[in-house]
Amino acid sequence: MNGSGQLSLEQQFKLKVLHEQVQDLSKEQAQEYLMEMFRQMMVKDNLVKHLIKNA
Repeated sequence: MNGSGQLSLEQQFKLKVLHEQVQDLSKEQAQEYLMEMFRQMMVKDNLVKHLIKNA
């Protein structure tokens, strides 16, 4: 895992693919997508906190 704050090549590729996929979204679709991504990030944060707390 790269701890320097840089993205791996695989992550860069995934980001490029995502960029291409969201190009044609409407404003409403983009807002819904963004809100779902933030929700999932918060769930992930909670899971990491729980795992660290119980380690």
